[in-house]
Formats: sequence, C-alpha cells, structure tokens
Amino acid sequence: MGASSFAAGQAQANQSAAAAPQTTIHVSSNLVTVDVTVVDAHQNPVHQLKQDDFKIYEDGKAQTVRNFEEHVSGPVPPITPIPKLDPGTFTNFTPTPAKGALTILLIDELNTPIEDQTYVRNQLLKYLKDAKPGTQVAVFGLTTRLYLLQGFTADLDRLRTMMASSKTLPNPSAFMESTSALDPMAADNSMIDSISSAAGNSPSGQAEMANIQRFEEDVKTFRLQAQIRYTLDGLNQLARFLGNLPGRKNLIWFSGSFPINVLPDGSQADPFAVMLNLGDEFKDTVTRLGRSQVAVYPIDARGLRTDPMYDDENGARLSTTSILKSHIDFNEELSNDHSTMTTMAEATGGKAFVNANDLAGSVEKVTEAGSNFYTVSYIPTNTEMKGGYRKIKVDLDRKGVSLAYRRGYYADDFRDKKATTKLGSSSATTGPEAAPYSALNAAMTNGAPEPTEIIFLASARPQTADPETEAAQGNKTSPKVKGPFRRYAVRYNASASNVVCPVDSAGIHYCSLEFVTLVYGPDGALINSQTNAIKAGFTAARYSALLNGGIQYRQQISVPSRGDYTLRVGLMDLNSGHIGAVELPVAAVAKLTPVSATAPPAQPAAPAAAKP
Repeated sequence: MGASSFAAGQAQANQSAAAAPQTTIHVSSNLVTVDVTVVDAHQNPVHQLKQDDFKIYEDGKAQTVRNFEEHVSGPVPPITPIPKLDPGTFTNFTPTPAKGALTILLIDELNTPIEDQTYVRNQLLKYLKDAKPGTQVAVFGLTTRLYLLQGFTADLDRLRTMMASSKTLPNPSAFMESTSALDPMAADNSMIDSISSAAGNSPSGQAEMANIQRFEEDVKTFRLQAQIRYTLDGLNQLARFLGNLPGRKNLIWFSGSFPINVLPDGSQADPFAVMLNLGDEFKDTVTRLGRSQVAVYPIDARGLRTDPMYDDENGARLSTTSILKSHIDFNEELSNDHSTMTTMAEATGGKAFVNANDLAGSVEKVTEAGSNFYTVSYIPTNTEMKGGYRKIKVDLDRKGVSLAYRRGYYADDFRDKKATTKLGSSSATTGPEAAPYSALNAAMTNGAPEPTEIIFLASARPQTADPETEAAQGNKTSPKVKGPFRRYAVRYNASASNVVCPVDSAGIHYCSLEFVTLVYGPDGALINSQTNAIKAGFTAARYSALLNGGIQYRQQISVPSRGDYTLRVGLMDLNSGHIGAVELPVAAVAKLTPVSATAPPAQPAAPAAAKP
C-alpha cells in the first residue's frame, strides 16, 4: 500500500525507539521576526533608519538583533510562474514576488449585513480602478467557510472582472439569512411593545414577557457562538495558506462586525473562544498568523453608521423605552466592535479603519503603509518554550515618530502539541455543536484553500486500465458507494525542510507524518479515503539524503469508474501540525497511461531508518 523513502525502515525505527525509552530531544533556537512600520507626525513613512537605531525587548529583557532589513515601496518584480509539470503532477506551491509585501483582501460576508455587502464590492472595484500597477493581491471570501476567490496576481483587469462578477463571490450564508430574521437587534420592537402593553401586569403576561426576553438572548447567544466558530475556522485556514509564503502580509479584513479578537494582548485568551472550548484552535491561529508575518487591517464595512434613535420612522412607531434601549444597544455594539478592531490591529502591527465611508481610500492607505517597513529578527534569550505569551516592545532612537508592530507571540513547543488528525465527513458542519476542530479535516475539505506549510508535488495516474469490483485495500468507502472502481496510484514528493524531525542525543532524527488521499463526489460529499500514518528515525547521513531528495510516499485510491470526481491529496507533520494539501480533478488524470502498462519508474535509494 505505502512504499517510500520515508518509511523504508519503519520497523528498525520502532525498535530503536523501544531501545531508548528516555530519548532526549534537542530543539533548535526559534528566530522571532518582527515587522515594524515607522511614520512621522504626518503619517509619512520614515526611511533610511539603521539597525543601531532600534532596541527590541521581550518581556522587558533586551534582545540582540540578528537580522535587519528595510523594505521600501516601489516596482514589484513579476511573479515567476511554476515550471511546467509533468502530466498528472500538481503542487500546492503558490508563486509570489521575490520581494515586497503581499496584500490579502478578506470579504467577510458571514459577519456583514447583506445590505452592506454590495457596498463593499463597489468600493473594492473603485480601489482596483486606480490601484498602482504591480500590486500583488489575493482575494478570499468568508461565509460559513473560507473561499479562495483569486490567488496572488498583479493583473488588475483580472481582479476587476472577478470582483464585478457576482457568481465569483460566495453567496450570503444561509446561516446569516436564517438568523437575521430572529436577531433581536434587528427585530420589530413595536411588536414587543404591543405584547408588553397587552400583557399588562398580569402574572401570565409577565411570564410571557420573560419568555420573550429569554428567547431573544438565546438567539443572540446562538448566533454569536456560530459566528465565532466559523470566523476562527476561516482565519486558521487562511493562516495555513499563508504559512510558507515569504515576507509580510497585509490582511485587509472587510467586516460588519468582529465577533472575536483573534490577536489579543496576551493577558488571556479570548473569553468567547474559551467559552466554546476553542482555546487550542484560538492559540494555534494566533501563533500561525504571527509566524506568517500577518498584519491585520480591519475595515468596518458598514462605514459611518447612524444611531437608529434618530430615525424618524422609529420615533413614530416605538415607545420611549424601546428607543432608549435601541440607543444603548447600538452604542454598546459599536463600541465593542471598534474596540476589538483596534486591539487586533495594534497587536499585529496593522491599523483599524472605522466610521469611514471611503473604503477604497482605506485600502489605498493600507497598501502604501504596509509596503514601507523594517524587518527585525532576534533569537530569544529565554529558551523555554512552554506555550506562554511573550510581550514584545520596540524602541526607536528618534523623536516625533510612531511605530506599529506585533506586540507578542505564544512561545509554543511542537512537543507540547497534539496534532488532531481525525477526518470527518465534508458535509458535516463546523458549528458550535459540531465535533472538536481538526486542522487536517479543515485542510482536506473539498474546495478549501490549499495550505502551504508543507510544499509538495502530488502525481496521480490510473494504476490499471481495467475497472475493479472492489476498492483498493485499506480504502474506507462510503456505504452508499458501489463499484465498479478504477484504482489510481498517488505519489508524494514533499519538501523535508518544511517538516520538523526532532533530533536526540545520538543524532537520530525522528519524523512523523500522516498521508491522506480523499475522493469527493460531484456534490462535494466524501465517498472514499486512504490514510497512512508513518513514523521513522534517520541517522544524520540518511536525514541529509531526505532533505536533498524529498519525502516520497505512495498510496492507492479507488474512484467509481463513472461520474465526475475530485481527489484531495494532503499530508500533515504530526510533530509540528504543519499541513500541505492540493486538489485535482480526476478527469485531468483519467486518460493518462496506466502505471501497470509502463516500466516501473526509477526510485531514488531509500534512506534507511536508524538502527538500534
């Protein structure tokens, strides 16, 4: 089933591990990278600063700057395209410019009222009309899941066409449509007033009012919980997509509300995430966004908002009590949203834009500010990696300037992580009542953005020319799926440099990976899967060969011989939680020459695992 250079000596590795139960793992130092924007009193970038001008502290202790670089806006070199791959070969490598910051537009329709979504798109079209040539932009959409709408490109015509097409953007989520009708913030308060008036002071009337209030609170709580879960899942996927892309990323997040502070000051995890038992996913998301050098720029998609108490229509139909309540609720909601936006921006080195109708102008300001910055790196003097939050402070020997940079990070050790790998059905929701979050499950969802934390090539071609009545050994097919099947050979070649293989005192590198191939039907339902978890230890020489030749592995997966199907191929490093995935249509490989009809492909020498 599985044969590879990675797993060649799995049995010997297991014996080696058993012979040394008290293995000591050594971890290399963690380089912390901080992007710093410096502006003067007029918000103009300050250039030509030197390394000695900067002082950086972690938890109050001075750190030694190891790397320093200034980045200045200017012509961005064109993206070098991926070399032409052999037929049947695909990759999750995402081409990006050799230098310069990347801009990501996140259109959040999950947390944005439907009436404001069209305004956001029109404002983005306005920005793209006058955008500077060479700006590299990727566009994502968020509903109850994350969509990659456009990969990184400087083709402004292509971006305009995509943004103008309503078919390209995800439809407003059914969740938002169904719950907005129940949202007490948008409810017809005149109905509540009439019920209150009719109820009077009778015991039954008071009980009815109490039930109405509890109903309102339950609806608000349910909606908030679902929004938090979907939002956090989407941001985690986005962080993994950006995981292996170099340089600074400016995340411009258009939203009508921000239900969760995804990047806090470190004093505590977001209380709402903890409430939903999402603390681990929250911390993982924060860590990955920070390591990916993501600066968050939240933009209030609602623009300048008006207090509903000043609406003449409301004044004519609502009681004084309801108008006052509406006024208090409005200001509380607005204050909470803007506070969260500001905290998020300051914690990551970005900036929040609120109470502004010129969203296009806000995007232009972000792209300019986010393209002029300094990168400062250091190795922490505190070598303990126990998951605690470390506060970062940057001082500059210059007066009259303002600094923006991420304010801290979680000092996580991959040894303390337990990678969640359980795969579930793609049709299952990830709502508040669903199973615990699985990063691998999210990464392997049909149509999800392809994570780049592990870069790899995946090739697929028919194993045989003839159909088979049974699925390949080890495949887990849906009970509803019947043969005949056609078997496909899937080959991986992954970059070992993206995989964490801790080394013990004897110089043995211990790697642990899970390889997954899924088959999705035309309706997006998961119909078959093949999963193999492999652990092995390698001597220094064999590990060096692994770094040079890549991690190679083979699987076999059966696909119904009739119908339109998709393969989702991925792998997860169980030590670090890093993931790579790529998706390909079966139709693209179905007509290739079967493996059985060709000579066996030459295989590189399999580096043997460590011997006891």
